[in-house]
Amino acid sequence: MSSPLRLGTVAGTTAEPRAGRPPQTVEAAAKQFEGIMIEQLLKAARGDEGGWLGSGEDTGNATAAGLAEEQFAQALAQNGGLGLGAQIVSSLSARAK
Repeated sequence: MSSPLRLGTVAGTTAEPRAGRPPQTVEAAAKQFEGIMIEQLLKAARGDEGGWLGSGEDTGNATAAGLAEEQFAQALAQNGGLGLGAQIVSSLSARAK
């Protein structure tokens, strides 16, 4: 049986909001940064379609797609992502020693 999803969670993981309190650890900041990078890659891949038949009138779908991209990117980053977050943490940990 699957658990119900709550606002701010994707498939049982908590996605840190961009606004509000800052991340408390290097790991959290690295994951949040990686999520933002993944989101930007997804937006660039989707491109600016200009709405329904290029008229620019389909803002509802663009908003829904943007929210979906944001949630997917944060969930992906929280679960390993592209490895960028782990690389950032590793690099900063090596410099701290």
